[in-house]
Amino acid sequence: MNNYIKERVLLIGRYVKETKQTVREAAKEFGISKSSVHLDLSKRLKKIDPKLWKEVNAILSNNFNEKHIRGGEATRKKYLLKMRNMQTFN
Repeated sequence: MNNYIKERVLLIGRYVKETKQTVREAAKEFGISKSSVHLDLSKRLKKIDPKLWKEVNAILSNNFNEKHIRGGEATRKKYLLKMRNMQTFN
């Protein structure tokens, strides 16, 4: 594995640990795909730094278990905004 990939994996791992961000948010922050972030955090980090991987994996598992709540909240906000816009035009 190239050194720049190892550095990226550790950087993303520390970022997720400190901020508790999702894979999607980490991908935006680092300008790479969600697939790359997922691969980095689920496979590569385990080989590079097992202790950090364990901490990050707990955060990602929690995010995964809460994703239906986040999605529901986003949908609720979307429809509230849509209703406000419709009331403005009436």
